[in-house]
Amino acid sequence: MTVIELADEIATEALAARLAALARPGDVIALSGELGAGKSTFARGFIRARGCLEEVPSPTFTLMQTYDVPGGAIWHFDLYRLRRPEEAWELDIEDAFDSGISLIEWPDRLGPLLPRRSLGIALAFDAGADGRRATLMPGGDWAERLAGWTARA
Repeated sequence: MTVIELADEIATEALAARLAALARPGDVIALSGELGAGKSTFARGFIRARGCLEEVPSPTFTLMQTYDVPGGAIWHFDLYRLRRPEEAWELDIEDAFDSGISLIEWPDRLGPLLPRRSLGIALAFDAGADGRRATLMPGGDWAERLAGWTARA
């Protein structure tokens, strides 16, 4: 587990860009935290860092957006409105898990369907006015990829 202090939105996007450079097809990144903690800001920074030039809105109402970028598709899920984990199958989440990079806001809504190989990122408000704290919880081979990684955002 690694804790990173994020001074503002720019620092959140910088962290996302650093992790985007390490991500590969088949990766799942689970973004948790209360409303306004920076989940969508992180996702937007990650998607842009992978080469997306289009607007990156939050998929709050659509539940899912896909982005075709160099190196493979990114699937951005906002599962806040799911009532049961099984509803995720209607979003073709298994395809995202197999072939794309999945960014999942509100991953707790997946329950047992969330892959154990996920990189969990818990975002929380910090003492500063705009500050946040990111806690990285690596699953699968993420611990190996993050080894030696200097956690300065």
